[in-house]
Amino acid sequence: MTVSALTRPGERERLIVKLSEVDWVFVLVLCLIAGAGALMQFSIAGSSWQPWAAAHVIRFALCVLLMVALAMIDIRVWFALAYPIYGLGVVLLIAVELVGDVRLGAQRWLSLGPVSFQPSEMMKLGIVLALARLYHGVPADRARLSWWLLIPAAMIAVPVGLVALEPDLGTAMLIALTGTAIVVMAGLSWRLIGIGIAGALAAVVPVVTFVLHDYQRERIFTFLHPETDPSGAGYHILQSMIALGSGGLLGKGYGLGSQSQLNFLPEKQTDFIFATLAEEFGFVGCVSILVLYAAVIFMALRTAYVSHSHFGRLAAAGATATFTLYVLINGAMVMGLAPVVGVPMPLLSYGGTVILTVMIGFGLVQSVRVHRYAEVTSGKGSFV
Repeated sequence: MTVSALTRPGERERLIVKLSEVDWVFVLVLCLIAGAGALMQFSIAGSSWQPWAAAHVIRFALCVLLMVALAMIDIRVWFALAYPIYGLGVVLLIAVELVGDVRLGAQRWLSLGPVSFQPSEMMKLGIVLALARLYHGVPADRARLSWWLLIPAAMIAVPVGLVALEPDLGTAMLIALTGTAIVVMAGLSWRLIGIGIAGALAAVVPVVTFVLHDYQRERIFTFLHPETDPSGAGYHILQSMIALGSGGLLGKGYGLGSQSQLNFLPEKQTDFIFATLAEEFGFVGCVSILVLYAAVIFMALRTAYVSHSHFGRLAAAGATATFTLYVLINGAMVMGLAPVVGVPMPLLSYGGTVILTVMIGFGLVQSVRVHRYAEVTSGKGSFV
């Protein structure tokens, strides 16, 4: 939309109407979570805005503006771009395997001049959009149980396999679980779900033995028995559990957490910031943050429910599933209930990539809300 178009009264009124349809309570709750993250990063830096808190606030503020801008995009535009975004994501993942940058033993990044990025982050949105478009207009019997399900299975397996090769087990798992969640929400037969769960359980031992890298197997064994190597592989989990337990009911107080302030807790600003929060604010602080996360998930799913198009419902629910998985996996990880896989707590942890990914997903959710009455046809990019 051009600047001149925005000056026309009709266009201005339409923009104002769209802005009024954004769920501003939803935005406020996101700000509360991100604000809590900034306060924790300020605390663990020794009451300093540098190096984490200031950057976190600036990145989040820019991403809020981006989310609102994306909410203005018609849901039918998202529908038209679904397959191209997915296809571009797959091409970029292949490019990572061929010419990607190697950092810390993993080949996950592409560099375009001064800009470096991870295409795997793009696939978290790409898989949501592509599967939502695929299932739009699909008869219930095909979505429930048929050979046609091999198509969405392949669409999930391709990016998961490419990301796992980088290797990036955490992101591969997120993409796989998000794609599976969309297939289930689209109406997959419960009988097939049961068979899939049984098959996944049966595949655990062969996958761990023959597929995972040595360091990934070590993470799993460390998760099961962290006490066998308390100063080595088990250090992260044990220090996290100490921080969680030492906080008690109300915590030690803001800026008084010994595990984080004395640098016993590793990755205290990213993967283990929830443990930092637990140490300083205790059980009450943890529950308060989890209530905010639950409110975000509830409001996003409510948006999916009110959409008049199947594409909108699945797209909003899929973006919400990605966010939910971030919270569940990180929470389980810091509590010693899951292996350490490098999945941060969204909006609370420091890191621009995760904030950008989450807020783009919520931009899609808000677009579904703003355009919830739009009818999306199954024609090739056609609007009605």
